[in-house]
Amino acid sequence: MSNVPDVTLNNDVSMPQLGFGVFLVPDAETEPAVVAAVEAGYRAIDTARIYENEEGTGRAIKSCGVPREELFVTTKLWNADQGHDSTLRACEASLGRLGLDYLDLYLIHWPMPTRDRYLDTWRAFERLLAEGRVRAIGVSNFQPAQLTRLMDASDVVPAVNQIELHPYLQQAELRDFHAEHGIVTEAWAPLGQGKGLLDDPALAAIAAKHGKTPAQVAIRWQLQLGNVVIPKSVTPARIVENIAVTDFELDGDDLAAIAALESGHRYGPHPDTFDYVG
Repeated sequence: MSNVPDVTLNNDVSMPQLGFGVFLVPDAETEPAVVAAVEAGYRAIDTARIYENEEGTGRAIKSCGVPREELFVTTKLWNADQGHDSTLRACEASLGRLGLDYLDLYLIHWPMPTRDRYLDTWRAFERLLAEGRVRAIGVSNFQPAQLTRLMDASDVVPAVNQIELHPYLQQAELRDFHAEHGIVTEAWAPLGQGKGLLDDPALAAIAAKHGKTPAQVAIRWQLQLGNVVIPKSVTPARIVENIAVTDFELDGDDLAAIAALESGHRYGPHPDTFDYVG
C-alpha cells in the first residue's frame, strides 16, 4: 500500500491527494490500467463522460478487489449536458455506465461562459448532493470571476476546482483564490501531457539530486503545494513510479528552481474562450 495522504474537502469528505487519471485512455485499455493503478496503491480514479471510458472504469472498480467504499471516484459533466434537467439525466447516465450507486465527486467540466448555463447546472449539482447521488461537488477549469459568480448565487461552495497546473503554468493567483474560499486545487496535465516538461533541465537536475525521475519531481512538487494531482499512464512501470513520491521531499532550492519555470504556457485551451460541445 502507498502512503498517499488525504485532503479534507470543505464538506468534510476525505479525498486522496494523489489519484489516477484516465484522460485519452481507450475504453478497452481502461480496465487493466485502473486495476494496475489500484494494485499499485491508488484509491482515487478520475474519469469524465467525454473520455468515453466510464464503462471501462466501472469494470475496473468491480474487478479490482477493493471495496467500493475504499475508492474515490470522480467523473465530469460534459459541456453539451449543461443545464438543470439535462445535468440530472447526465449524472444518472454516468452512474449507469460506471455501474455505481453514487459518485464521490462530480465536476462541471468547463465553465462555457459564452453559453452561460453553469448556474443552472450548479443548481442541479446541489440537488444531486442533497439527494446523496454524489458526496461532493465541484468544478473544473473555472476562473476567479466564474467562481465568484457561482458562489454568489449558491449556498454551496465548490469543493474542488480541477485546473491545468504544472511547473510551466503554476496558477498562483487562482490557487490563492481557492485557499481563501476553502476550495481544493486539483491539477490536470501535471506532467505537461508529455510535451517538453519532463525534458526540462531544471527538473532533470532536481531528479538526479534526489535519485528520482522528472515526473516524480513534478508530482512531488504538487503534493508539497497542497494540490490534489492526477497523473495518467497506461504503462504499469510508470503507474507504479508516479505513486512512489512520498519517500522524499523537495527543499527550498528545489522549490525556487521550479517556481522559476513559470511561463504561462498552456497545453490545453483557455477556459474563458473554450466552448466546444461536440
